[in-house]
Amino acid sequence: MPTVLRLGPFRCFFYAGDGGEPPHVHIERDDCEAKFWLEPIRLERSRGFRRKDINPASGIGGAALGVLVGELA
Repeated sequence: MPTVLRLGPFRCFFYAGDGGEPPHVHIERDDCEAKFWLEPIRLERSRGFRRKDINPASGIGGAALGVLVGELA
């Protein structure tokens, strides 16, 4: 599970075996994990995060994905 970004207590990573899916990234903190599609950016699933913390528009999801997509462009 290569880490592609750390933002405070959050870790963004991917699984090498996820090749059959659209581009996406996993975000985790403690026992919480979320998965975001990158094009367009949208939450695919979340386990343990509060909605406001992982919201792609305003929470850590948006911050991390903004940095990540900027780095990949």
